[in-house]
Amino acid sequence: MDYKSSKKAGFAEGVVSVVVNTLLFALKYWAGIVTGSLAIVADAWHTMSDSISSLVLIVATALSARKPDKKHPFGHGRWEQIAAIFIGIILAIIAYDFLKDSILRLKEHTSVTFGTLAIVVTCISIVVKEGLAQYAFRLARKTGNIAIKADGWHHRSDALSSVVVLIGILLAKYFWWMDSVLGIIIALMLFYATYTIIKEAITKILGEEPSDDIIKKINDAVTEMYPEGLQLHHFHIHNYVTHQEMTFHIRLRGELSLEESHSIATAIENMVQERFDITSTIHVEPLGFEHP
Repeated sequence: MDYKSSKKAGFAEGVVSVVVNTLLFALKYWAGIVTGSLAIVADAWHTMSDSISSLVLIVATALSARKPDKKHPFGHGRWEQIAAIFIGIILAIIAYDFLKDSILRLKEHTSVTFGTLAIVVTCISIVVKEGLAQYAFRLARKTGNIAIKADGWHHRSDALSSVVVLIGILLAKYFWWMDSVLGIIIALMLFYATYTIIKEAITKILGEEPSDDIIKKINDAVTEMYPEGLQLHHFHIHNYVTHQEMTFHIRLRGELSLEESHSIATAIENMVQERFDITSTIHVEPLGFEHP
């Protein structure tokens, strides 16, 4: 999917998330006050944090859509990676609070008592939040927008916290420690999700090695143009979200003139742009040259 579609998807997911989470927050907070359950109230604020991360996604999507300028010749697309890192940090903070509170309840032998209203509201929360997570993950797969993926994990974190509350409702009278232990397990799962989200974003910012598939396709396309083979190597790719830039080396016969070498390199660059939508820069070397 092209970047324009990715931008629209980011806005759509963000707006849907803000609206649904705000309504769900109001419902859960009301249920927590009515039942006197601190866990439901805390879960409500967890839901509200999703609205905050979704607002971050909307703002980042708008910023990344700005056109290249003199100070930012490669565009502003990497705001999506920055947003993913920011959302990942929010997720880590929630996981830390979840872990801390669970350990504290375990130490204090704290059990939780819930009513029927809490059960109904918690079940609604689980279904709605997992639905939002699946919606975000589907958009992320179609667009490659990791900020949407990060927001999806945030939705799932809320669904998981509601699962903990529900299990606590059903089993707390049999095992006082059940809610705390499950809280610790889910906190660790959220830390892992944070790690994968931030790692992926940082990898894209620092620069990636092109996939074997794209290298093979470019090699095959160049061989179609120049059957003698130009020994393509030293591939590097830089993902700016709105577009990609690639550099690689080719080897040419030493007797070719500068003008002839330039013509070959330019023809390959134009082909890569047209067929793969990648802006490439080619370094020319003589046949037999080996890097130290």
